[in-house]
Amino acid sequence: MKRVAIVEDDQGLSEQLARILKTAPDVKCVGAYGSAEEALEALPSVKPDIVLMDIRLPKMSGIECVARLKEMMPSVQIIIVTVYEDSEKIFCALRSGASGYLVKSGPPEKLLEAIQDVTVGGSPMSPHIARKVVQHFRIFGPMAKEEERLSPREREVLDMLAAGYIYKEIGEKLKIASETVRTNVKHICHKMQVKNKMEALAKHLQQK
Repeated sequence: MKRVAIVEDDQGLSEQLARILKTAPDVKCVGAYGSAEEALEALPSVKPDIVLMDIRLPKMSGIECVARLKEMMPSVQIIIVTVYEDSEKIFCALRSGASGYLVKSGPPEKLLEAIQDVTVGGSPMSPHIARKVVQHFRIFGPMAKEEERLSPREREVLDMLAAGYIYKEIGEKLKIASETVRTNVKHICHKMQVKNKMEALAKHLQQK
């Protein structure tokens, strides 16, 4: 059972997120907080596995809250769920320790997919957010030799990730399990000598 907490000052949106969480049999909402200060006080005792975090909060920002939570609870996974899509906020949130970044306009199933993804080491992001991150990482040099190490299936998965598909969608199109897609991504990262999916995408798109 994945324990998920919400940090969102808009009560209506907070309740909407809680309703989405209730639709998943393996997810439990363990608390909702209207400010960063409330969350920082309560969450160390609540011990959630995942926190859904808004950026714009009444006093302390969600980005600062992410950084403080990661200091207090290094193993907690934090997914930003916000309306903000500008690059500066995205990178500040990721540098502060967020594991994923979703926009609130996305469908409910994307949020539940992101929760599943982040628990196995993924970095869930809305497709256009991922594109912004990829553009940021275009500092990498040529990697044609590294990409040659990938199997045909791994190249196929990498191309679909670059097109903005999530693991579930890739699995459906390739007729393989989502867990198999995750395994392929792990192999891709190892062969391309990068730390995560986003760096693999950045290197891949560098050659396009």
